[in-house]
Amino acid sequence: MRACVQRVSEAYVTVNGAETGRIGRGLVVLLGIGHNDGETEVNWLADKIVGLRIFEDAAGKMNLSLADVGGAMLVISQFTLYGDCRRGRRPSFTDAAPPEMAERLYEAFVEVVRRAGIEVGTGKFREHMLVSLVNDGPVTLWIDTMQM
Repeated sequence: MRACVQRVSEAYVTVNGAETGRIGRGLVVLLGIGHNDGETEVNWLADKIVGLRIFEDAAGKMNLSLADVGGAMLVISQFTLYGDCRRGRRPSFTDAAPPEMAERLYEAFVEVVRRAGIEVGTGKFREHMLVSLVNDGPVTLWIDTMQM
């Protein structure tokens, strides 16, 4: 699994003109799922992101987690994180999980985060989405379960 994590002051996503998810302070997670991913990766990545200490404490040091600041998470499925651009000009997505598998693991990720007590907003799987966010910092991190 791959995640592009952005600390935000606010974010929302719309599908066909209808808002499907909105958060205030928190994290936007663009989530890509590979064909070798499973429940182990889901649990590891969800725990890693929920526990990231990337919010500032009273001293201005990045020392607080999402739960510490009462933040929320907006999770957007994004198979293009598995785009391989090494050859030619058109990305190859052969490392991305098939849609049925990816959707199941995406939903499992969202559920693990919710069970951790975090409010979660979502996009809509396999739909064209418009994501708007205000990156706070900016703080943007890349996490790959290959780092486990």
